[in-house]
Amino acid sequence: MAARQRAATTLPSLIRALRKESPKPANQNLPSLKRAFSLYDQINLIDQIPDDQLVFQSVADTGFVVNGVNYEGSLLCVGNLLLSWSPKKLSEITADSLSIFQVMKPTPEILILGCGRHIQPVDPELRRFIKSTGMKLESVDSRNAASTYNILNEEGRVVAAALLPYGVSS
Repeated sequence: MAARQRAATTLPSLIRALRKESPKPANQNLPSLKRAFSLYDQINLIDQIPDDQLVFQSVADTGFVVNGVNYEGSLLCVGNLLLSWSPKKLSEITADSLSIFQVMKPTPEILILGCGRHIQPVDPELRRFIKSTGMKLESVDSRNAASTYNILNEEGRVVAAALLPYGVSS
């Protein structure tokens, strides 16, 4: 019984002592969800690319918009070099039209071929030529080719793209 009385009398003083020692929470309000999302919305990786890096911003039936400039016709891109390119349809793409890759150093690890509106089979002779340069070939529609080029180029990979306008269908 004496132990119970002693505990009853010391308990309030023990609680007071613990309250004094416990750190008081700082009045730091967490940002509201609206504030958190508005901060997230302000992050824009596309606008934070180097000025000399090529970025395809849109693909049209007759050409492309690259770094805010409208280009008509087919394009050949290597790293951050952009060239007007003569082929107007897939059958006009030959080893001669891609001969720049025989002398270019470093050789791109991959050539992304934008076939226009639809993915089309690539001539086996052209495939052999591309393989002989040391590149891999990815053949897709031009929208996906431009997007893939953007991603790989942004990663700093040595990549090339040969793109026909999106309006090309065969």
